[in-house]
Amino acid sequence: MLSLLIPTYNYDISTLVEKIHTQVVRTGIVFEILCLDDHSHNQHSIQQNQVINKLPNASYEVLSENIGRSRIRNVLAERAQYQWLLFLDADVIPVHDDFIAKYVASISAEKEVIYGGILYEDIKPPQEHVLRWVYGREREALSVQQREEASYLRFLTLSFLIKKTVFQKVKFNEDIPNARHEDTLFANDLKHANVHMTHIHNPVYHLGLDTSKEFIQKSLESVAVLILFLKNGLIEHNDILITKVFKRVKMFGFNHILAIMYRWFGTSFEKNLVSNNPSMFIFDFYRLTYLCYLDKRS
Repeated sequence: MLSLLIPTYNYDISTLVEKIHTQVVRTGIVFEILCLDDHSHNQHSIQQNQVINKLPNASYEVLSENIGRSRIRNVLAERAQYQWLLFLDADVIPVHDDFIAKYVASISAEKEVIYGGILYEDIKPPQEHVLRWVYGREREALSVQQREEASYLRFLTLSFLIKKTVFQKVKFNEDIPNARHEDTLFANDLKHANVHMTHIHNPVYHLGLDTSKEFIQKSLESVAVLILFLKNGLIEHNDILITKVFKRVKMFGFNHILAIMYRWFGTSFEKNLVSNNPSMFIFDFYRLTYLCYLDKRS
């Protein structure tokens, strides 16, 4: 009935798998847990993950080559034998002991995709990780009501349940195998395919916090990918908030000023973002100026 699918790369998922295995056994449903490692080079995590193969109905396999974040999810779905697929990222852990039971209870014939949401731990991390923590708590750890207000924009692929027949129609886009925003593009494809999104309160903790410098770099890479998406018609300006704002800025001719501001003040923006009290306004403005800068260069 339920296939639990976990892609991983250089990450120890043994604790996650043992926890969800205990929970799914408790429900009494038919299940499988499939874990695919995208050709990790971290031998310690590979060794730790071998314990998964000792669990009933669970498997862990290291791929012979790196195939990317989109393709590995599609391969997991292709291998899955049951009608409902529960995708989990490697760096999450269920908040509650009835995590699997809540997802199972939410299944019904008319539902297609079910998203349980995520949380971040209350304890503030060391300064080098604060930006990712603040961003996660303000922008991602949202209530069901907040998520329903922008159902697809506020969907994340860290933990979600999807009917296999739906996934066979709307897969992860493999034309961008290692680009950022594969989850954004997937959610947008679900929207345009009129796939119904159900939001429930069944969160996981997101544990894998990038350093602030890493998160800034990834965020700028994500902005560059959005330019690519727009040029290739994969998204429209109104699909994502930052590109929607960018469209209006460009319409009034302010994009040239913002491009200059990126060159002049980018370093100052980053000083705030790596501090112990980063501003989300500055984070958003920094990305917008970078988007204008890239657009002017292209």
